[in-house]
Amino acid sequence: MPKHLTPTLAVSSQLTLEDVRKAADEGYRSIICNRPDGEETAQPNAKAIGAAATALGLQFTHIPVTSGKITDEDVTAMETALNAMNGPVLAYCRSGTRSAMLWALSATKERDPEQILEIGRLAGYDLGSIRNKLITRNSGRNGAVGKASVYDVVVIGGGAAGIATATSLLSRRADLKVAIVEPAEYHYYQPGWTLVGRGVFSAEQTKRRMADVLPRRATWIRMSSIGFLPDDNSIVLENGRRVQYDVLVVAPGLKLDWGAIPGLSETLGKNRVTSNYRYDLAPYTWELVQNLKQGRALFTQPPMPIKCAGAPQKAMYLSCDEWLRSGRLDDVKVEFHNAGAVLFGVPTYVPPLMGYVDRYGIDLRFESKLIAVDGPRRVATFERKRPDGQTSVAHESFDMLHVCPPQTAPDFVRESPLAAASGWVDVDQWTLQHARFANIFSLGDVCSAPNAKTAAAVRKQAPVVAVNVLDVLEGRAPSAGYDGYGSCPLTVEKGKVILAEFGYGGRLLPSFPQWVVNGAKPSRLSWILKERMLPPIYWKGMLKGHEWLAHPQPVEQVKMKAEAQP
Repeated sequence: MPKHLTPTLAVSSQLTLEDVRKAADEGYRSIICNRPDGEETAQPNAKAIGAAATALGLQFTHIPVTSGKITDEDVTAMETALNAMNGPVLAYCRSGTRSAMLWALSATKERDPEQILEIGRLAGYDLGSIRNKLITRNSGRNGAVGKASVYDVVVIGGGAAGIATATSLLSRRADLKVAIVEPAEYHYYQPGWTLVGRGVFSAEQTKRRMADVLPRRATWIRMSSIGFLPDDNSIVLENGRRVQYDVLVVAPGLKLDWGAIPGLSETLGKNRVTSNYRYDLAPYTWELVQNLKQGRALFTQPPMPIKCAGAPQKAMYLSCDEWLRSGRLDDVKVEFHNAGAVLFGVPTYVPPLMGYVDRYGIDLRFESKLIAVDGPRRVATFERKRPDGQTSVAHESFDMLHVCPPQTAPDFVRESPLAAASGWVDVDQWTLQHARFANIFSLGDVCSAPNAKTAAAVRKQAPVVAVNVLDVLEGRAPSAGYDGYGSCPLTVEKGKVILAEFGYGGRLLPSFPQWVVNGAKPSRLSWILKERMLPPIYWKGMLKGHEWLAHPQPVEQVKMKAEAQP
């Protein structure tokens, strides 16, 4: 049965040929199909529905929209159709939801977002998932908000990337008017959570008040950004207010998508399910490691890209080291379920890592992806790729489960005009300038550059972005280049680290001469760097605008070096 959103528009689930006749009898004069053909086997195609409508004297148009992927072009097409077609109009898709969303997004010129949401609710459609989009589209229209605040540079994100960039900018030009948009009360040194999971650090050592780490000369806008208006050089905050910029730096980090694995969110922190990817869970990892006397310990890694690709196995090696030292490893069966096909993406470091895999007796399960968790029963479900290319499902019991969750760009980025097809902010990998908007830059976990998503990468990226932002503010092309540097201190045992340092294409980029640190060999010195030196370098160096071993180089020089070295 059609559900009315306005006096001249109703939406419906999939129509049949008989439904088209009923619609004509009920007085509808136009039909819009918002469903792509072929979503279901028995689904009448748009051509057949259109022919039936035309035969009855109804107007018809097909605006197919993929579920969960409504674009601005789709909304414009819907708005144009509604303005051009004779009413009343009946729009349909599989359930009516996509049609309701298209109307809602096209109605922001005349209606308040909350009013639109209420209309949807009364018709039986929960449109809450597009609330931020409604506010963004409504922002600034018809006097919805006052004059936007204006800054030389707006930085979205108070994580490592956002703060390091802001401080690097202000250290170069103290007179800049910089705003940092960040809702969180605390800032975390996330690389330290691996060591929290081994009992080396306490969780509290990785935490600071946001007010204490933000640069004092920057304005802190303590709320979330929910949308971008790049043609207007502005962003939209969660309260609907706009903030205008001359240059925008996008660095909100990524989304840990715990909800993508059924049953996982409900069991985290109990039922022996943990993860070093969360501040509150890393101590539980250490608790489980200490208490496990025997049984099966499963460690997982989702499809790439993820934050610090070595972190899932670092947790595993440190756990195995504790079980080995305490004489329990022979009684613990350890499995590493990696959705990928290799242990580590840079071949140089695979042999030394395999040495530890053999030492600890780890059972490697490649192309094995966690797809569900039953915490109370302690059963993890994996989808595995077979040699013939087909997939199978396996249910594995566990006595400890360490999960690395799937990871994506934040929703407000992924659904924005700044996103590449991958969902990450679309940037040039050398300058980190946006591919389409010259006054927008992005760095850190959210950008599309094909580098490792690590804090070490941010340390090199932030000065590059700072120089290039100033270039754009002064009317020049970006001059600084980023070589893809990233570092992953692989904690293979307590007291030893394999220091993986590499750039684009897996090119090795060691910071120290080989006679000081051979990154491909387990090293006590690299452990000291990880445990004692990197935290103060982070808090007192990178976040304060100091660019030790990270001074930006000219982009052409960076490209030449990358091309010259295999």
